[in-house]
Amino acid sequence: MAEPSRQDLKFLFIPVSSAEGIGEYMRSLILADAVVSRWPQAQIHFILNRDAPYAANCPYAADLLDETPTKRVAAVNRIISDYRPDVAIFDASGRRTQLQHAQDCGAKVVFISQHRRKRSRGLKWKRICATDSHLVVQPHFFIGDISWLERFKLWLLHKSEPLVIGPVFCPPDEARQTALLQQYQLQSDAFWLFNAGSGGHRVDGILVADAFAKAAAAMYQQTGMTCIVVYGPNYPQALPQLPGVIGIAAINNTDFISLLSAAKGAVLAGGDTLLQALALHVPTLAVSVSKDQFARVDSCVRQQLCLKADFNAAALVEASRQLQEPETINRLKQQMASQGLSNGLDAAIAQIEALL
Repeated sequence: MAEPSRQDLKFLFIPVSSAEGIGEYMRSLILADAVVSRWPQAQIHFILNRDAPYAANCPYAADLLDETPTKRVAAVNRIISDYRPDVAIFDASGRRTQLQHAQDCGAKVVFISQHRRKRSRGLKWKRICATDSHLVVQPHFFIGDISWLERFKLWLLHKSEPLVIGPVFCPPDEARQTALLQQYQLQSDAFWLFNAGSGGHRVDGILVADAFAKAAAAMYQQTGMTCIVVYGPNYPQALPQLPGVIGIAAINNTDFISLLSAAKGAVLAGGDTLLQALALHVPTLAVSVSKDQFARVDSCVRQQLCLKADFNAAALVEASRQLQEPETINRLKQQMASQGLSNGLDAAIAQIEALL
């Protein structure tokens, strides 16, 4: 097969996708936008779960399946065979046979992991053979080193260790930030931002976004500062109307990061947005709203990078009050600066370019 020109590159993104979470899809979307910026004529294609609320609004061509792509081995392999991508990016998704099939069809295979269990899965013998680049989207202090056995397997197979790049997000856009502040009548460093993730998470039957909104209303009463609540695209209800609270149904990552970087502080779920806030040095209160977030939040607290609260109204309000204290804000900012956290987007694109 002739090597494709830079104008003819075809990228296939296969993130985990469900009716609840959105992190993997958003990261894939950010990477896809960056790919187009780097190679303007590149073709982009997604494979998504049709039940994910964002699936119908994907800005790129997409095949929609009845389940998350990992569970539809034959369907995904058929799409790969038809599309013949130059690069296939599996974000926390994919069976080994799917990765191998992408390689057999001539694709460079990128696997993205976001916690130890997923990284270990990517370091199984046959998956190492079927992977050209393994990116880890967590800080090193949280993910830690790979085991001696995993390192030995990589050495035997002449493969590189997973590359720890940290969180991936769109860099703040100064023009968009100015426009957004004007749109919502805000001033930089004079508002709070709340986001519970995709908006679809429930704890004990309660929508997490609703609990965050109530905490935002309480913070407005305490500080007199406007609070922005980004409910997320999976939020299933009409947006509540609360005094001092601006509700936003959904927002793209550039706009979210532009608002986040201008906020005095943030109250966030313990997913990707938490790491993005830390990389931007935004004082943050983190709340674990799914089982994979507890270890991440506890690790960040041990590093004194953020505050945390249990998921209940009283704890949220009390911890929000602590986040307002100037000593707390200064301490968190100093600690975040000392960790050297940064945006992993450029490193991801550089790795893809090296593969090509």
